[in-house]
Amino acid sequence: MTKATNFESSGDVFADLGFPPAQAENLLLRADLIIAITSWFNDAQLTQAQAAKLLGITQPRFNALLKGRIDEFSLDALANIASGAGLKITLGISKREPKPHRPVSQRNKPKPAVSRARKAA
Repeated sequence: MTKATNFESSGDVFADLGFPPAQAENLLLRADLIIAITSWFNDAQLTQAQAAKLLGITQPRFNALLKGRIDEFSLDALANIASGAGLKITLGISKREPKPHRPVSQRNKPKPAVSRARKAA
């Protein structure tokens, strides 16, 4: 069994993984849209084929979305799919304090992992 290492999160998983700020922001927006579309699908009680037809995409493409293949979808494509699902998309823009981009290796030092595994009886 490998030993897990914990890091303190900045609150942005993509920044924590070392993506540049602009790319991390784009990935976070795409992830939010994928989560919203997946939630809509789970509530709609449709088959993947029915949902894909309703959204104007193929079933394999919709399956890729449900599997979280974020790299296969642009922000624009996900906005169009969400709109087709009847979801209202809002965008909030505000200034933030600039943070210097630091690779994960230069951030907080790893903390010892806390084992949550239980021994089998």
